[in-house]
Amino acid sequence: MSLLNDLIDLNLSENTEKIIAEYIWIGGSGMDMRSKARTLPGPESDPSKLPRWNYDGSSTEQATGDNSEVILYPQAVYRDPFRRGKSILVMCDAYTPTGDPIPTNKRFNAAKIFSQPEVVAEEPWFGIEQEYTLLQKDVKWPLGWPVGGYPGPQGPYYCGVGADKAFGRDIVDAHYKACLYAGIDISGINAEVMPGQWEFQIGPICGISTGDQVWMARYILERITEIAGAVLSFDPKPVSGDWNSAGAHTNFSTKSMRNDDGIQVIKKAIEKLSKRHKEHIAAYGKGNERRLTGLHETADINTFSWGVANRGASVRVGRDTEKAGKGYFEDRRPSSNMDPYTVTSMIAETTILWEP
Repeated sequence: MSLLNDLIDLNLSENTEKIIAEYIWIGGSGMDMRSKARTLPGPESDPSKLPRWNYDGSSTEQATGDNSEVILYPQAVYRDPFRRGKSILVMCDAYTPTGDPIPTNKRFNAAKIFSQPEVVAEEPWFGIEQEYTLLQKDVKWPLGWPVGGYPGPQGPYYCGVGADKAFGRDIVDAHYKACLYAGIDISGINAEVMPGQWEFQIGPICGISTGDQVWMARYILERITEIAGAVLSFDPKPVSGDWNSAGAHTNFSTKSMRNDDGIQVIKKAIEKLSKRHKEHIAAYGKGNERRLTGLHETADINTFSWGVANRGASVRVGRDTEKAGKGYFEDRRPSSNMDPYTVTSMIAETTILWEP
């Protein structure tokens, strides 16, 4: 094993200008991440200068066998925390050979929304609170839980410390550092209410880059759980019963909201969101009806509500924002398995472009 580790840790830059680029994309389910590596002649940080590539879409449920070629367009580049050196991770989206986005490419439409002049002028910022659950590999039961049984009731686990309260911290800390190394704007982590469940926060980030960074952070986390022998779950309700669910609360502000008296702009934006509640819910993640029950710090899926410091509302405005008269709000409806391209662009479209 020591020789294997030595080979894995080889520093390529000592002997060659060539680098390894890991191309990453989203598979046919909309949540499965795929990747493969290629050699490039030298370092490159500009995605527009990287070569396009292809893959067999019939093996990812994104094409038929008789017309299986799908083309990868590089969109964002990050440092590779696994190979290190000058190696890179490349976030891609997928197109047909004729240049049309494939149906599972949610980035394409999001980029169009974020490139609208009205949206660009508002400099939309997002902060994503990505919750997830770590599972035991062989039994698909949360990490730290007795096999076939349950731990003590919720209460001591949120931001908890100790071997009987925090399960998987080594994975969480490895992910935190790996994201910082990669150049991702990860702003924090914490243990969640349900044991074995954690959260990382991405942002604040402007526009389309939010989706790129959330997806890349998810990829890095899945690679780390692969190494650790754990299973990563983004299921919005991984355990039924009196246990908290998993969401991806989305914090949002525009330039107008951050300016003086921005609270009035925030209230108008929330009113717009209330009028498109059903459309947003339909796009906010599969299985969200198991999560948005009105219990466990959620609002009922069928009813839109908002309030100050109310974690049982659809949209929450923080005390600091209320006091300052400007700031941001938190859309608490997106589930942990939401597509960040879809959610962020939809919030921007509804609050900035859409007129009732």
